[in-house]
Amino acid sequence: MNTPTPHIAAKQGEIAPSILLPGDPLRAKFIAENFLAGAKQFNATRNMFGYTGFYRDKPVSVMGTGMGCPSIGIYSHELIEGYGVKTLIRVGTTGAISEDVHIRDLVFAMGACTQTNYVREFGLPGDFAPIADFGLLIKAVFHAEQENLPYHVGNVLTSDLFYEPEKKKHEGLQFADMGVLAVEMETAALYANAALSKARALSILTVSDSMVTGEKTTAEERETSFADMIHVALEIL
Repeated sequence: MNTPTPHIAAKQGEIAPSILLPGDPLRAKFIAENFLAGAKQFNATRNMFGYTGFYRDKPVSVMGTGMGCPSIGIYSHELIEGYGVKTLIRVGTTGAISEDVHIRDLVFAMGACTQTNYVREFGLPGDFAPIADFGLLIKAVFHAEQENLPYHVGNVLTSDLFYEPEKKKHEGLQFADMGVLAVEMETAALYANAALSKARALSILTVSDSMVTGEKTTAEERETSFADMIHVALEIL
């Protein structure tokens, strides 16, 4: 793929082989300014901000992806195929659908069930199971154990709908009967793109609300929990 790509204005060499992918481009800016040394912006196309800096002397990039599978699908594809990114870690929020998962907990998405057609568009003769890179996953678990952080490992549900009709909310909770932990909107597409291109991917998620209890985090609480998630992601890189 030629660079700059249709959606990323970076030149070759401006994006590190490892990247963090929050959905919110302003969150990417926050990470660059507060967690990376010497961060320089490489993208502002469509206001999807991207930066490269250093963490413990290692180059690391961070860039927003927007919301939903089509959006993260575009950006992760261009990052991998255009800029040679090898390791992609999604850092975002999720809603708990299991009674064992609580707000502010971390969820490491081992796999992604999905109601989206994104993976089906690959034209495979069956149902593909999008899964995380095991090497990244086990490092994330190790670091969470070392820091005594509350975490869960398992399936998440990738959905196309944020505002669901009441009957759809019931369907979502049915996934909990199969041990699915939480619902979000991007992981299945990220894992599928990484698998196709032989890259490594992991979703690290912070529980911002619970569909079981109705609990929600405050903005201040989300910021604190978000810091835990970013530290885990950066340490495993």
